Amino acid sequence: MKLLTLLTFSTLSMVALIGRPAEIPVAKNIQTLAEGNTIFALNLYARLKATDGNLFFSPYSISTCLAMTYAGARGGTAAQMAQTLHFSTNQSQFATAFGELQKQLTKHVHGTGGIALDVANGLWCKQGHPFLPAFVDLAKQSYEASLNQVDFCTQSASARTDINDWVSGKTKGKITGLIQPGVLGPMTRLVLVNAIYFKGHWAGEFEKSNTLPAPFTVSSTQKVTVPLMSRTAEYRYAEADGLQLLELPYAGGDLSMVVLLPHETDGLKGIEDQLNEVTLERWLARAQTRKVAVFLPRFKLTAQFSLAQPLAQMGMTDAFTTSADFSGMDGARDLYISAVVHKAFVEVNEAGTEAAAATGVAMRSSVMMMPRPTPVFRADHPFVFLIRDNHSGSILFLGRLVDPARS
Repeated sequence: MKLLTLLTFSTLSMVALIGRPAEIPVAKNIQTLAEGNTIFALNLYARLKATDGNLFFSPYSISTCLAMTYAGARGGTAAQMAQTLHFSTNQSQFATAFGELQKQLTKHVHGTGGIALDVANGLWCKQGHPFLPAFVDLAKQSYEASLNQVDFCTQSASARTDINDWVSGKTKGKITGLIQPGVLGPMTRLVLVNAIYFKGHWAGEFEKSNTLPAPFTVSSTQKVTVPLMSRTAEYRYAEADGLQLLELPYAGGDLSMVVLLPHETDGLKGIEDQLNEVTLERWLARAQTRKVAVFLPRFKLTAQFSLAQPLAQMGMTDAFTTSADFSGMDGARDLYISAVVHKAFVEVNEAGTEAAAATGVAMRSSVMMMPRPTPVFRADHPFVFLIRDNHSGSILFLGRLVDPARS
């Protein structure tokens, strides 16, 4: 069975001559990877948006966990995964680029006061199963995955506890119970897990004394009273296509929350229908720094998904059947993905944001201008929001707030 989750970088003259040109394709591969991850993130959002109410997940966590799985895919299974997830078909270069992206993401924020971003990967392999050294080495080297040996035949319950405890530890206790009872069993051969934890203080915090109860329009027939934070300051801001865009930077400026607020109180669906990698890039490109009066609800969300069906519907069909080819893992064709689970958490308040996610994949065997009025960004009705890396453009977390009174 498989599990997914939630999302950085002595002859000196000779080293310079040989090494520096190699940096160019690596940087290009990272940019291509980040762009592909963004396309997948928004495509997956398009699938998940059909569910009612609040929505939140970490596309980076999901992509990372599936990337480790992809390393062992071959043939048609690999082709389907590459197309669905927008991965490079050169698996070796892709793994190297993903590893470098993970290093760069964490490098950007380490040493920055007020920011924590931790990404961890782990493999739980069936004890005695002949996994290929090349697959295991790639997981350890490119994804820095920890390796654990488990006897799933007799210890599946304790393995579930160990994995859940590992996830909880890596996410500061924000993600618990990722693997539910029944997900693991005697036929489980491999569990791949990604965990991501983020905590960031705003570059400019909201004063708690300015937070006041205010109405939030959930729908045409429902309003709730929620704590609405407020602050007037310089932000990157844009208006386009029936929405307002606001970029709220975290300390250090490497990461930001981007809020997409429809002009109309019932305009969320229209924004979601437009949302793709092209429109998002266009909206972001129009943003300019100016003084904005911001009103944003304080909220907390949790979400949990089983992703096998959405991923299969997006084109990754073979991976979940006995037709799967994951021979790059053990040299045989008797492994398939039995489950992909994801759980996410986010809390937004006056100080900043705390977010975490985990993904598990279980493998089973078959055998400046003229002065203008200060714009008001009043997020008192449903909106889309995302947390992204400003360097690569990678979307670490993505969701929508429909009802801040519900967690």
